[in-house]
Amino acid sequence: MISAHWLAKQKPYWDRLEQLVASTGRRNVRSLSHREIRELALLYRQAASELARAREEPTGAELARYLNQLLGRAHNLIYMGRRARPRGILHFYRDEFPEIFRRTFPAIFAAFVVFLVGALAGVLLSLTSPAFPRYLLGGKMVQTIEQHRMWTQSIVTVKPLASSAIMTNNLIVCFTTFALGVTAGLGTIWMLLLNGLLFGVVNVACWRGGLLFSLWSFVAPHGVLELPAIFIAGGAGLTIGRGFLFPGELPRRVSLARSGAVAVRMVLGTIPLLLVAGTMEGFVSPSGLPAPLKFLVSAALGTMLVLYLSRKSPRETSTG
Repeated sequence: MISAHWLAKQKPYWDRLEQLVASTGRRNVRSLSHREIRELALLYRQAASELARAREEPTGAELARYLNQLLGRAHNLIYMGRRARPRGILHFYRDEFPEIFRRTFPAIFAAFVVFLVGALAGVLLSLTSPAFPRYLLGGKMVQTIEQHRMWTQSIVTVKPLASSAIMTNNLIVCFTTFALGVTAGLGTIWMLLLNGLLFGVVNVACWRGGLLFSLWSFVAPHGVLELPAIFIAGGAGLTIGRGFLFPGELPRRVSLARSGAVAVRMVLGTIPLLLVAGTMEGFVSPSGLPAPLKFLVSAALGTMLVLYLSRKSPRETSTG
């Protein structure tokens, strides 16, 4: 039961949080001093914990409404969008995104595992049921493979247009995989399984048609960036789902907002990867370059990606 003594003890903290929020007006946290920002963050977390307690008490409905409104105002202030500046964008991609990638790697790895499960299922279903690839891929594509021809050759004749369409499609796939995290992660898992299933089925179909080497020489230049981007987007969707399902001591809305803020930054980091991958898929992958050169391009891009994602920011270097 919520006692009057406890309420009297906590009220000065809530009043101070209200004061900090009100003092910014319509501005964001940049109008506060460094000390006030730290105080705001501490009071916000404390009020969130107290809201969780109020919701568990039968007599705490009125207090819960008050704290919920107060936290909503504080949340809008803390996560208020700021005008993007070139320097800020450069800082995000140079320093912040690699750090975010490493911090959220467990979720990204989980997305990779789900994709791998789908790919293995596609391989097994294709091997046990020869009609399955035709059902999933369509008769026209399977017929082209059976004629020992790659279906990708049409890209060569319309490279600029194809590259643009590929970039758009890749962005749609990644953002959809990320956005479906709001379904408690189920939609994200479905997208990862489906894409993995298609990947496995295409590999078996090309193996049967004697085109497996041609497939991999086509996939290598762009897949080394495109697949990690999909896994990162999947990890972002799973992060949202985890925030929804496992809020801990936080109110579910606050937990979802926090996980969503991290997930958005994760998926924003995939945009340069997808742009480069789309360019590779439109111009290099279907080109007549020798296969060893395509694999060399893939190895170079993969090495640069690993070095980029493992790069420590100045802040990490100074603290560790």
